[in-house]
Amino acid sequence: MKKVSVFLCGVTAALLLAGCGEMPELTETETELISEYAVGVLMKHNKIHISRLVDIAVDEEAVEEESGFLEEESEEQPESESAETAEVVDVSQDEEDTQSAVSSVEQYYGISNIAISYTGYETAASYPPQMEGEVPFFSMDATPGTDLLVLKFNAQNLTGEDQTLSMLEYGARFRISVNGEASKGALATMLVNDMQTYDSVIPANSTVEMVSIVEIQQGTNVGSIDMILRGGERDGVLHLQ
Repeated sequence: MKKVSVFLCGVTAALLLAGCGEMPELTETETELISEYAVGVLMKHNKIHISRLVDIAVDEEAVEEESGFLEEESEEQPESESAETAEVVDVSQDEEDTQSAVSSVEQYYGISNIAISYTGYETAASYPPQMEGEVPFFSMDATPGTDLLVLKFNAQNLTGEDQTLSMLEYGARFRISVNGEASKGALATMLVNDMQTYDSVIPANSTVEMVSIVEIQQGTNVGSIDMILRGGERDGVLHLQ
């Protein structure tokens, strides 16, 4: 390559010395070398030309990538829409499939040595009932247009030793369905005998009362009551009445 450059420099010098006089005769090979050299010099120093080539190449690549992305997205869109539709249908089905009938609260949560039985209910505008002159530690009022449905349970210690019952450890959560209507979550309270959060010792051979409270439409004639137990692998349905 060095020899070619020297030769081309020599030819260029000869052309300059000739000036406006007679042009020297060149062979075909010499003419091609000069042409290639001239093109190389122009391409090397013409930065605008190079920049435009690069920009065009980048733009073409960007257009190709974007078109490919849009095509993939348009192809995937119908699948995602159908998947969303299927998901809505499957959710309702899953809710039914995850509920199974259970015979008792202790059976569902695997509680030993304690029997929990439903004893009845009461409706009230506020709970717990207040004696005249008494200031309760905690009380709650029903929101306008509703009543409090207070479900009552007995937890009986079946042994001759004190037994600790901590519903919190079982992750107990309840939903209540009245008259076959959609279930509502049991209210969170600060009552010490709230069955969802009960955590205390039941003395030997003794029974304590626990409650679970939900709001119902004011004036509802309570017929059937189902309690949905949660916290285990599957929801359990306990028919109370």
